[in-house]
Amino acid sequence: MSSSSAVKHVAVIGGGILGVSTAMHLARAGAKVTLVTSGTLADGASSRSIAWLNSSGARSADYHYLRMLAMDRYRTWSNRHPESHEYLRFNGALKWAAPGESFRDTFAFERSGGYDSRWITREQITDFAPDVDPAAVAEEGAIYNPGEGWVNLPDFVPALAAEAVAEGAQIIENAGHARVAVREGRAVGVTLADGNTIDADEVVLATGGEVPAQLAELGISVPDATPAAFVLFTDPVDLQVRTVLNTPRVAVRPTPDGRLVLDADWSEQMVVVEEDGNFTVPQQAVQGLLEEASKVLAGNPVLTAQRIGAGLKPIPGDGEPVVGPVPSVNGLHTLFTHSGATLGLILGELLAEEIVTGENSPVLRSFRLDRFHEGALEGRVGTGAWEPVQQ
Repeated sequence: MSSSSAVKHVAVIGGGILGVSTAMHLARAGAKVTLVTSGTLADGASSRSIAWLNSSGARSADYHYLRMLAMDRYRTWSNRHPESHEYLRFNGALKWAAPGESFRDTFAFERSGGYDSRWITREQITDFAPDVDPAAVAEEGAIYNPGEGWVNLPDFVPALAAEAVAEGAQIIENAGHARVAVREGRAVGVTLADGNTIDADEVVLATGGEVPAQLAELGISVPDATPAAFVLFTDPVDLQVRTVLNTPRVAVRPTPDGRLVLDADWSEQMVVVEEDGNFTVPQQAVQGLLEEASKVLAGNPVLTAQRIGAGLKPIPGDGEPVVGPVPSVNGLHTLFTHSGATLGLILGELLAEEIVTGENSPVLRSFRLDRFHEGALEGRVGTGAWEPVQQ
């Protein structure tokens, strides 16, 4: 990445995977970078992500391509940072259908695009995933994706931040609610909670589920499907879980310290958003997740909850990423997406490149905010039906 123009000062709002990745890539490309975050790094959606690295299931061709690039970047990071094996692993993932349903069409779709997808029978489960109870698997069998993996973002984000700082970036934590400073239709910096403003040539807004509300303050709307959600962290388990499990009633992934992270669509729907904006997770949801996870694990171990993380799960209205310039506010860029864990490295890289060079990335053409404007979908390349899958 290079640019012949003067060095830009870019302010990034948001200390999660998307904001920190963008800051690191900007600094690496020679920009002056200031990142501000309301609390500490990775204390928002990045702290409560199942963080399954994948391009599983049916999705548009452009989105699938983006996700494949995203996983490639993680493999590159892993190769250059041997210590990352503690928080980044590609040990595969396993999924199977709910009773009365079938994943045969999903398997056919994945294979038709060349995705590394294998159909395995119940009898073969222990060969691919010895941590799984074969009796829990659908009678028809399951899909094993050997190229998928997981990342523990509370470990990965600080590693990215350290590289950003080494390249000259400044990171301001515990800044409180920060707003985009706009003057005469242009983003000119960031106004901190204490009223002080950090001047900048360009601004990146990457605050997860808060992006739609913050853009609305500027008179800009973005279709939003962000729900309240939670993940559950178990106490350490006496079972070596390696694969990510995406099952009908629970998703499971291991952590570097021997615990498990659990979530499910049905349990997320039980989260209560209180009048003060706090989130309450019923004990019924917690216990239900623990029981469902036990059912799919070999030996059906008794699982206990260490803690839960509840908050907003960022999801744009059509399920696909929103990346790049914000119409009507010059110099403002945004990142708003589901699957921030999978997309974190690649979106940070491509957006940083656009900002530094001033050239639009063809890879991001389908994911602009202005696609939601009337008639904007005409001419989009590779769009297709979006089928939601657990991330």
